[in-house]
Amino acid sequence: MKVSETHILIVPGYTNSGPNHWQTRWERKLSTARRVEQAEWSKPVREDWVARMIEEVNAAEKPVVIVAHSLGVATAIHALPHCTQPIAGAFLVAPPDVANPKIRPKHLMTFGPYPRDPLPFPSLMVASRNDSFGSYEHAGDIANAWGSLLVDAGDAGHINTESGHGPWPEGSMVFAQFLSLLRATGQKDRWYLLSF
Repeated sequence: MKVSETHILIVPGYTNSGPNHWQTRWERKLSTARRVEQAEWSKPVREDWVARMIEEVNAAEKPVVIVAHSLGVATAIHALPHCTQPIAGAFLVAPPDVANPKIRPKHLMTFGPYPRDPLPFPSLMVASRNDSFGSYEHAGDIANAWGSLLVDAGDAGHINTESGHGPWPEGSMVFAQFLSLLRATGQKDRWYLLSF
């Protein structure tokens, strides 16, 4: 798929993605990208965040490609059963372990547990080996449940500005390849991607 054929939905996590975060940079660069804006970024309420996500997906006039980071992954996954517009694919980055009682701030646990039903469209998950919000093993477990292709980002922290991932050119290349392999129908075919 081409960018012009999609509605790219940027779904940030807890406290939003700042001006130098890769999500913000992609939003500025991709002509059809829109951010799911939340009323309260620092005190996320699952029902409110999910409702906003559903609203954005259902207002789309083209097939949606989700680009979610951190708590945005949980938001997107919980919203999916209520979305009526076609979703062509999802690019999921650094999913937090929202069922882990050690996660901070603790109210992020209200977004757990993740549903484990397979996703009905192609999806790719990028996970780090040293993410303080969720282990690589946890990411692998949910990627397996969802039928997502898991891409190992190595020791990349939480894949955000703080871990040095402002521009994130490697992520941009993998996303471009992912997008090029999608079809407007979101049909799941056999497909392969290069990793980092």
